[in-house]
Amino acid sequence: MRGEATVLHADLDSFYASVEQRDAPALRGRPVIVGGGVVLAASYEAKARGVRTAMGGRQARELCPDAVVVPPRMDAYSAASRAVFAIFRDTTPLVEGLSIDEAFLEVGGLRRLAGTPEQIAARLRARVRSEVGLPISVGVARTKFLAKVASAVSKPDGLLVVEPDQEQAFLLPLPVERLWGVGAATADKLHRLGIRTVGQLAELEEATAERLLGRAAGAHLHALARLRDPRPVDSTRRRGSIGSQRALGSRPRSPEELDLILTQIVDRLARRLRDGGRGCRTVVLRLRFGDFAKATRSRSLRSASDRTAVLLMVARGLLASALPEIADRGITLIGVSLSQLAPADSLPPELPIDWDDGERLDTVLDAVRDRFGATSVARAAQLGRDAGWSTPVLPEHE
Repeated sequence: MRGEATVLHADLDSFYASVEQRDAPALRGRPVIVGGGVVLAASYEAKARGVRTAMGGRQARELCPDAVVVPPRMDAYSAASRAVFAIFRDTTPLVEGLSIDEAFLEVGGLRRLAGTPEQIAARLRARVRSEVGLPISVGVARTKFLAKVASAVSKPDGLLVVEPDQEQAFLLPLPVERLWGVGAATADKLHRLGIRTVGQLAELEEATAERLLGRAAGAHLHALARLRDPRPVDSTRRRGSIGSQRALGSRPRSPEELDLILTQIVDRLARRLRDGGRGCRTVVLRLRFGDFAKATRSRSLRSASDRTAVLLMVARGLLASALPEIADRGITLIGVSLSQLAPADSLPPELPIDWDDGERLDTVLDAVRDRFGATSVARAAQLGRDAGWSTPVLPEHE
């Protein structure tokens, strides 16, 4: 554990909506919703009225009838993210990106060159505001976990430093939902046990937490509650999985529509695998039903693959097994995650291109997209169809 607070967690505020307000001055100070059928992002003015990400558009407009609804501009968000990350890397070489709008930065050892961590954080916020035009919140602490909690508490557009002697006073009174890894199901379980604050969880013995929450989850959350988090900021870490999802709204979807959407998602993910020189062994299908209950289904391959046709065949099988439940309950979101990633040089040898139409199609499509852009060519089944929104992601190689 570090002896002083040198880890920064920098997190752009309401990222998509902030970009829209930056680029359209008339939207500043007004409630803004990005996305029509489903809310992709909401400004703080809209959030104050109860609008939340992934909420249906009709419900959002009922809560906030004077909101300005704008379509997503993914290219603008990607450009803003690149500009912000350039500032991060100009601040310190030790940057660990978490998503396109947040990262950890390690600034220990920069005191003589750049000042205290708090001064560095204040200067970073000022640069993001002046050079990119966006608000950003920053938390500073000894550990990644505490820095992330501090940035969340400081929102919107704030800076919060948690010094070592302030850690318990800061963390223990917070609700257990602030712990990294506590979702709705875990929070509900803890509430039923009378545990509502981080301090109440910290009072338990580790063995008790493991018995109540499961061995891995219990040990992890108990360690965080007791301020143990030795993980360093890792600027070389590669993601262990990649994924993409699409919110569908509340209207019924036919099996043919769902198959098209699934094809679009898998096509994008498989290309990301090939661009990153990796393959995957496990395909995970993620669903959210009409009653907002969630479900996952997964299947592992005997060996890793980066072929679109292979991964799509697996994903289609998972979707087929869920169709009866979808017919009964409806569906509002579909997503795919690819995990157990492996380097390309460990993949089994492919058949020669002349023998493998799937590989040949992947190769041709990749080459055309590299030269003329990602939207320059599509599979025949996707022509004239809504491709949905391709969420910007961090590049595989930082």
